[in-house]
Amino acid sequence: MSVLVTGGAGYIGSHVVRLLQNRGDKVVVVDNLSNGIQDRIGAATLVQIDLASETATKTLVETMRAHEVTAVIHFAALKQVGESVARPEWYFQQNIGGLANLLTAMHEAQVNRLVFSSSAATYGMPDVPAVSEEILCEPINPYGQTKLIGEWMVANAATAWGLRGANLRYFNVAGAGWPELADTAVANLVPIVFAALRAGKSPKVFGTDYPTVDGTCVRDYVHVLDLAEAHLSALDYLEQDNRPHSTFNVGTGQGSSVLEVLAQVRLTTGINFEADLQPRRAGDPPSLAADVTRIRETLGWSASRNLKDIIDSAWAAIS
Repeated sequence: MSVLVTGGAGYIGSHVVRLLQNRGDKVVVVDNLSNGIQDRIGAATLVQIDLASETATKTLVETMRAHEVTAVIHFAALKQVGESVARPEWYFQQNIGGLANLLTAMHEAQVNRLVFSSSAATYGMPDVPAVSEEILCEPINPYGQTKLIGEWMVANAATAWGLRGANLRYFNVAGAGWPELADTAVANLVPIVFAALRAGKSPKVFGTDYPTVDGTCVRDYVHVLDLAEAHLSALDYLEQDNRPHSTFNVGTGQGSSVLEVLAQVRLTTGINFEADLQPRRAGDPPSLAADVTRIRETLGWSASRNLKDIIDSAWAAIS
């Protein structure tokens, strides 16, 4: 199989690239390297372009034909919630425009298999302890909106020209499969906590009065290597003629509170620190965990790593 991976030099993408290479697939990476690191992709071919540019479609068609691409895994997108609120037009231009160019190129090059990197942000703030794919999606920020629109675009292409698509809605991704592929962005809880500790500061905790086990927000943390393995399962699923579902949650099915994460960080690092307790942030749901029944029953995938594995691997990668 020859797989084109957009955003393949990034944190999650590079884990998927390595797993594809390990099983013998040919890999072509498309990345503008705004956040990606070329050293992460090994022997994969790199095509450096901006997917949302006017020339992207032509370059993508040429790349797909030259490398006989048979499937695409699409990660390349902007993904910061706060930034999406501040710059909504840019997020729609990049995320929706980039996907439109990619789908146009796939249609022209007759590549009809796509795994789309979606997000639990499509759900918004559902008032349920475990979110299933059947729940009504009501994203509360432009980032989540672009991901939901992306899913619609995949569905429309399936109807219009026979695209086989799978949308993976990620929950909270952390950890490292290999130290050199660690998350270098300080944008999610685990790297934010580590950055604070390395700077000699107390990690901030936003909100201690939520209706949860200890008053702090509860989230479903999935190891990045489990997530990467889910992409390969989804890719193989697209080879089947019988595909009852196109959208899947990717998580563990269990939530951990912020204070529980910090407790594991203390155990892993051996650093005894106090948390800096702050008021709630607007827009943070009290609890958000995945119902993973569908992906387990349909793809045969389930997470095999727990919170300790996540924290241990993330710490080891930067130590």
